[in-house]
Amino acid sequence: MRIFTASLATETNTFAPLPTDRLAFEETAYFPPGTHPETPTLCSAPVVAARRLRRQGHTVIEGTATWAEPAGLVGRAAYGSLRDEILNQLRAALPVDVALFGLHGCMVADGYDDCEGDLLSRARAIAPEAVIGAELDLHAHLSEAMVNAADVVVAFKEFPHTDFLARAEDLVRLCVATAEGKVRPVPAVYDMRRIGGYMTSREPGRSFTDRLLALEGHGGILSASIVHGYQAADVYDMGMKVLVYGDGDGVHAGAVAQALAHEILSWTPDQETPHHKPAAAIDKAVAIRGQPVVLADRWDNPGGGVAGDSTVLLRALLDRPDVPAAIGAMWDPIAVKLAAAAGAGARLHLRFCGKATPQSGEPVDALVQVRSVSDNLLIPFEQSVVSLGAAACISIGSLDVVLASTRAQTFSPEAFTRMGIDLRQKKVVAVKSSNHFYAAFAPLAADVLYVDSGGPYPPDPRRVTYNKLRRPIAPLDPEPIAARGLLSLPARPR
Repeated sequence: MRIFTASLATETNTFAPLPTDRLAFEETAYFPPGTHPETPTLCSAPVVAARRLRRQGHTVIEGTATWAEPAGLVGRAAYGSLRDEILNQLRAALPVDVALFGLHGCMVADGYDDCEGDLLSRARAIAPEAVIGAELDLHAHLSEAMVNAADVVVAFKEFPHTDFLARAEDLVRLCVATAEGKVRPVPAVYDMRRIGGYMTSREPGRSFTDRLLALEGHGGILSASIVHGYQAADVYDMGMKVLVYGDGDGVHAGAVAQALAHEILSWTPDQETPHHKPAAAIDKAVAIRGQPVVLADRWDNPGGGVAGDSTVLLRALLDRPDVPAAIGAMWDPIAVKLAAAAGAGARLHLRFCGKATPQSGEPVDALVQVRSVSDNLLIPFEQSVVSLGAAACISIGSLDVVLASTRAQTFSPEAFTRMGIDLRQKKVVAVKSSNHFYAAFAPLAADVLYVDSGGPYPPDPRRVTYNKLRRPIAPLDPEPIAARGLLSLPARPR
């Protein structure tokens, strides 16, 4: 068989004042055909997984794979040029039996609220007989256009996203089996009419996800995905949905999707992950035996499309000079340049962070010591390597601060240890991440606490003005029970 694969992805926070142009993709991860490394980025895993088909005698044609760090709206020209680049590569590869796309699921561009649905629909028009498959982040806006255009859509199951390569392998296997006539995927989508989500590093999400994985490949169920949605985007399709593929049986798939949705909807508020205000989180951390205690600054997480320069938690740590602590990685490329110019060991008066939005807090002015500098701070995230760009570590008393020139989540302890910080000597380690830090930090942490620093990511959807979102939806409206249910999807003849 002839198999085409490509990737176009970013996560768009439509409330973030950080526009995304083509350069944002090219500077983060841009791989023309045949240049993608052996390890995947978050959303390019189908490219890596498809390469293994060559060992089975199949022809794999690679298109462009590119990813931009989450931020605000994608420019119309940026999206259009990258989309058309990939679609022209698909045309040149024809005829193809399978087309595999690594996407995110919540890219929003000027004029395109559903970039993935648009791209997949255009791919379907170019290759109407091909089996089309797409992998999504679970923080996606699952649209009817995506499901209608593709034969198979598979979403990550884990949050933190430790399974993007495993799910890409599922996608490749199902799409090849479909092209070979061994299975016939029939989709069912249940719309929960809820803004929400859950972590798979904690209960009840952990046990639920284990059972979700066990469903697949049994009783006629080919694939089951829970799409959480992404509350920092004002688009029609935002919200939690269940997507199940039955093998030739949409009725059974629909019953399974409904049962899964109702189980999630039955969870009570006391099962949700607690979030502490900064001062309370530090007090709680001090009371915990052992160290370090990891504090996750969830709502100033660059992976959520914001700057990662909020000083709210930082100031709470400065108010506790008795607590040995570290925080990072905080985005301030100008402060990094100034610290690097001064050099390791130097002391200087520095103003840093607190610059991107009113919710970022005030900049910090302090006499700091430069502990270390790096031309390019590289950290691991599962199979991939993430660059924080040029970086500096500065100290204010017992507090160490890692400053970075590239926005990215603090995926790994190496964001600190590569800058010379011994985390074993810290009572508190604060990370700019929602939950993707967890897999790497949990083995060394005495405990993990989640912090509500108030933004700038929209932490509470009830305080956000949505203009495009389909209503009713919880928690914005009274429980929209009547609006929940299976979506009616047209059957795809095969």
